[in-house]
Amino acid sequence: MNYAMIRYIIGWILNFEAAFMSPSFVVGLIYREKSAWAIFATMLLCLVIGVPMVLLKRPKQAVFYAKDGFVSVGLSWVALSVMGALPFVISGSIPHPVDALFETVSGFTTTGSSILSDVEALPKCMLFWRSFTHWVGGMGVLVFMLTILPMSGGYHMNLMRAESPGPSVERFVPTVKSTAKILYGIYICLSLLELLLLLVGKMPMFDALTLTFGTAGTGGFGIKNDSIGSYTTYQQTVITIFMILFGVNFNVYFLFLLKKIRQGLKNEELRAYLGIILGAILLITVNIAGKFGNPFLAFHHAAFQVGSIITTTGYSTVDFNTWPTFSKTVLVLLMFIGASAGSTGGGIKVSRIVILAKSVKKELKQYLHPHSISKIKMDGKPVEHEVVRSINVFLIAYLLIYAVSILIVSLDNFDFTTTFTSVAATINNIGPGLDLVGPAANFGILSVPSKLVLIFDMLAGRLEIFPLLLLFVPDTWRKF
Repeated sequence: MNYAMIRYIIGWILNFEAAFMSPSFVVGLIYREKSAWAIFATMLLCLVIGVPMVLLKRPKQAVFYAKDGFVSVGLSWVALSVMGALPFVISGSIPHPVDALFETVSGFTTTGSSILSDVEALPKCMLFWRSFTHWVGGMGVLVFMLTILPMSGGYHMNLMRAESPGPSVERFVPTVKSTAKILYGIYICLSLLELLLLLVGKMPMFDALTLTFGTAGTGGFGIKNDSIGSYTTYQQTVITIFMILFGVNFNVYFLFLLKKIRQGLKNEELRAYLGIILGAILLITVNIAGKFGNPFLAFHHAAFQVGSIITTTGYSTVDFNTWPTFSKTVLVLLMFIGASAGSTGGGIKVSRIVILAKSVKKELKQYLHPHSISKIKMDGKPVEHEVVRSINVFLIAYLLIYAVSILIVSLDNFDFTTTFTSVAATINNIGPGLDLVGPAANFGILSVPSKLVLIFDMLAGRLEIFPLLLLFVPDTWRKF
């Protein structure tokens, strides 16, 4: 284990976190809020801890293995979350440490689940920091670090693979640093475009910024108690479109940049992703048409909620908890499917679902024709056995964590729908669940042990499970 390099990386993460907090501090100064000084105190603490960790005898061995990459990512996200929760505790905005940690982890993991019953009571600087954590966590803080720091050595890809969502990560260009820059370039451009369109729709600058952060990171923290319900149809439509856009694999956008538009549009995951969205919108629109009386209004809200749930953003225009059971069932299924690999969305990922479906088809064919030889293909290329194996292992680990989490949360003795969807909403980084944790409610009713379990689930879901699980395996810390 390359402890020196892990320490060096965590030190830089804390330094970057201090920089990430500075816009929120400026917002606090603009609005003359006392809570701004809680942010400033946390910035200083991050630097006091982070700077010595970076300067303390720079590591000689730059190359480290996949295990080191996973551990670095897991510990970095824990450190990021703990320090990010301090402004809420110090300012008294969220005085209970576990509640503050829940809210912060929900922000960085782009989950959007909240323990707050009155969001609008928070100071502006805290609302800004709360939403900005979505934008920071959306693409990944270590990916951001790779674009900035002059690092050398063979660990870049291990860091990117450990933090990036999806079954596999590919380089767009020969160097990982250039790939990271392209990813963030696309991310920033899409964010600026959404911000501009919201401002054109006469949304206040503060609202436009915070909602863009939530949309880009597919997080879903709103700054109003009704989430997105009080905004105009135009503004809601812009957010719908960009939620879906941020749920697309960024590889597709890179192909578009290379003017390989036809190749990008032929991407199997993209077609499956858009097909699922369109099918779900049509099914829900038909099911809720009578509730709204206007088919266009039904389509608008169905499109928003489908886009919000499948991309794991979690915004809401209406309380979909009051929709018919069929529509709620469709939304719950979308929670598990999630967005595309290589996007800012959570969930199992569309590419995994497609490969699993093809695996089932292959097995059925094998039963009918035992001597036939066939390979699973994606975009015309054979899928390596190692990728299929990793997907199967991921699914097993995912189901085990899900089962144990439900068992522990059930000790709170709430109804099954609340228990089941509270875990679904957190491990898939969705935001709202159903019933007592629905879009018009919050997670504040849960006990401290349940909140700690869901904090673990949010981190596990964002980091694709294994970087977090490895922290609890004794062999990870042993020297061989």
